[in-house]
Amino acid sequence: MNTLIIRLICTVLLCSSGFAYSEEFTAKVIEVLDGDTVLIVRPSGLLKVRLAEIDAPEKAQAFGTDSTQSLTGMVMGKQVKFTSQTMDQYGRMVAHLSISGLDVNAEQIRRGMAWEYSNYHSNKALIALQNEAKQAPRGLWVQSDPMPPWEWRKLHPSTFPAATATPPVNDHQATLGANCGNKRSCSEMTSCDEAKYYFEQCGMKFLDGDDDGTPCEILCLPQKAIKN
Repeated sequence: MNTLIIRLICTVLLCSSGFAYSEEFTAKVIEVLDGDTVLIVRPSGLLKVRLAEIDAPEKAQAFGTDSTQSLTGMVMGKQVKFTSQTMDQYGRMVAHLSISGLDVNAEQIRRGMAWEYSNYHSNKALIALQNEAKQAPRGLWVQSDPMPPWEWRKLHPSTFPAATATPPVNDHQATLGANCGNKRSCSEMTSCDEAKYYFEQCGMKFLDGDDDGTPCEILCLPQKAIKN
């Protein structure tokens, strides 16, 4: 009986720590939402991915735009390797990103575009990179006393949505419900891949103004011309 109880406890701990979602895969980044969050398309639908162990400045903070641009330059429109850790309370996958051998999460810290935010600040390698960026100084560390984003969020709680019990990514209908309908026009799309997803998977047929089967032609016509 004691052995059974121990096994049950271990199983619960593994699941709660996020190992139930652990996987490696490659996907194309179709949008960079901020300095530590990207949007990708998987067979089950659109998925937001939060970069693990870092916390970037919020958009309204100093260097928020710079951090977003830094991440955009590294991953936007590219095939990126994702090593997931868990799903957070907002339904986002938390993962490490790498491309051509570059550790994207660590690079954001090295550039001074994010804070180290590992569990109990236990990642010594990331802490060392942050100290290096401080001493340089690079990015946000050129400021005399930059405010960490987790402190900034405490002062602006209404800026962020409440946590929700979003199901894991493999729940196709739940994923569609969470990710469809947020955008309503081609001007809000950032890539042809994203426009096609909303057009084909979310039923937004109005994105195809001339009814030729190609949505948001301002984004997709260059690709269409190449194919022709």
